[in-house]
Amino acid sequence: MNVNFFGTLYMTKTFLPHLLTRPEAHIVNVSSMGGFLPVPGQTIYGASKAAVKLLTEGLHSELTDTNVKVTVVFPGAVNTNITKNSGLNIKPQSSTENRSIKILSPAKAAEIIIHGMENNGYRVLVGSDAKFMDFICRLNPAYAAKFIYNKMKAMLRD
Repeated sequence: MNVNFFGTLYMTKTFLPHLLTRPEAHIVNVSSMGGFLPVPGQTIYGASKAAVKLLTEGLHSELTDTNVKVTVVFPGAVNTNITKNSGLNIKPQSSTENRSIKILSPAKAAEIIIHGMENNGYRVLVGSDAKFMDFICRLNPAYAAKFIYNKMKAMLRD
């Protein structure tokens, strides 16, 4: 919570007065798929990212009549060390297992985020997995939660 939520909140509070004086400005906050969908083993992380989601959506509403635009980002799988640093005991995946999820390079993820910001996107879903899970979660949240549970269960080492 200190890094993910309060870090985002304090950075926004610090820079917002300056941003409001500029002819145009944009706040882009990074949530997570865990911010709209429960991921087993990542409940506290997900809660912090859900807080970022709602904070950003609230800022979007509050800043509607200002020069400051606001976007919330939901990245899917990006090729970073987040899995290694998550504290979860993830099995190494073979190349055939990895084909079901297209993992984006950090550069491609950044390109998608910048494009979303430049187009004043309200929400930016980064990657096909984020788009798919957002759709499933909106359609049937209980099914989406079970789907992620099963995926995580298959990925975890005994």
